[in-house]
Amino acid sequence: MSAPATRRTAAIAFILITALLDVMSMGIVIPVLPQLIEQLSGSSAAAGMWNGLFVALWAGMQFVCSPLIGSLSDRFGRRPVILISVAGLALDYVLMALAPNLWWLAVGRILAGLTSSSFTSTFAYMADITPPEERAKGYGLIGAAFSAGFVAGPLIGGVLGEISLRAPFWAAAALSGLAFVYGLFVLPESLAPDKRMAFSWHRANPFGALKLLRSHPELSNLAVGNFLLYFAHHIFSAIFVLYAGDRYGWGAWQVGALLALVGLLDMGVQGLLVGPVVKRLGDRTTMVVGLCFGAIGVAAMGLAPTGWLFVAAMLPNALWGLAMPTIQSLMTQHVSESEQGQLQGANNSVGAIAGIISPLFFGAIYSLSAGPRPTLPFIGSGFLIAGAVLALAALIGWRAGRQFKPQLDISGQGD
Repeated sequence: MSAPATRRTAAIAFILITALLDVMSMGIVIPVLPQLIEQLSGSSAAAGMWNGLFVALWAGMQFVCSPLIGSLSDRFGRRPVILISVAGLALDYVLMALAPNLWWLAVGRILAGLTSSSFTSTFAYMADITPPEERAKGYGLIGAAFSAGFVAGPLIGGVLGEISLRAPFWAAAALSGLAFVYGLFVLPESLAPDKRMAFSWHRANPFGALKLLRSHPELSNLAVGNFLLYFAHHIFSAIFVLYAGDRYGWGAWQVGALLALVGLLDMGVQGLLVGPVVKRLGDRTTMVVGLCFGAIGVAAMGLAPTGWLFVAAMLPNALWGLAMPTIQSLMTQHVSESEQGQLQGANNSVGAIAGIISPLFFGAIYSLSAGPRPTLPFIGSGFLIAGAVLALAALIGWRAGRQFKPQLDISGQGD
C-alpha cells in the first residue's frame, strides 16, 4: 500500500473511532442525566421542566455553533478544530460530573452543544479524503459508528449508574480524553492550505450559512429533503417510549432492548449495505429507496396492532439508513472543497431546527391521539404522519437528483 493510501486509511480509522467514542460518551450519560436532574431539582415535576430546557439549550447551541465550527475548519483546517472540540467535550463531562447545582449543569449542556458541533468538521473531513463516488460509503461508515456508540453508550451508562449517578460522566470524560490523545498522535490534516477559505462572520452565523443551501436549486431541494428526514426521525425521541407503553404495554427493559436492536440494524445497514448498494444503484436511487422504505416502515409501526408486528416493521424501516449518507454525498458534490465545513455546519443547523420543532409537533399529535377521549381517533397517527413526511422527502429527493449535475471543478470526476 502506498504512503498516501496508508495515511488515508489511518485518517478514516481515526474519524470512525472518534465518532464512536464521542457518541458513546454522549450515550453513557443518557440513562442517568434525568435522574441527576431530579436529584438536583428536588422533584420529578421540576425535573421534567429542567430536562426540556436542557434539550432546548443543546439544540439551540447546535443551531448557532455548527456553522461557526464548520467555517473555522474551512479557515484553519479540520485537525485543530476536531481536536479542540474533543478536548472541550472531555472537560465538559468533568464539569457535569462535579456539578453541585442545576445552573452548573445547564452550563455543561451549553458546552456540550458547542463541542458536539465538531461533527460538522468530522463530515467535512470525510469529504476531504474521499472522492465523490465513495462519499456515501464513507458517510455510511460514520453513521455505523454513531449507531454503535448509541448502542454501547446507554448500556455502559446504565451499569455505571447503578454504582453512582456521577460515574457515567467520569467514564464519558475518559472516553473523550482518549479520543483526543489518539487524534493528537494519529490524525493528519485533510484540508490543504491552498484550499482554505478566509473566515467570515457572514458565513459563520447560522442564517448566513443557510444561504449556502440556497445557492443551487438542487442543493436547496436536497436540504429540504434532509430537513424532512430529520423531522420524521425525531418521532422516536418524542413519543416512542410513551407509544410503546400505551399501545403494547412495554416496560423499560423491552424499550431499551428494542432501541439497542434499532441501533444494531442501523449499524449494519450503514456500515455494510450503503457502499455496495450505491455502487450498484448510484447515490440518487439509493437515497430514494432508503426514504421509501423508511416511509413504509414507519407507517407500518403506526398500523401494527401487536408488538411483534411492530418489531417486524423495523426490518424495512432499517433500510431508511440508506438515505442519510447518500443525501450527504450528493450535497457535498454541489460545493467546493473550501466550503465543505460551511455545508456541514448548515446541515447541522437544519437538523437542530428539526430537533426543536419536531418533538413539539409529534408530542402535540400524540397528546391529541392518546387518552380516554382522543381528538384524533388513532393512537398511531404520529407514525402515519412521519411516514407521509418521508414519502414527501423521497419525492423531493428524486426531483433534486434528476436535476443533479456534478461539479467537475471539485475533483474532476462525475458521480
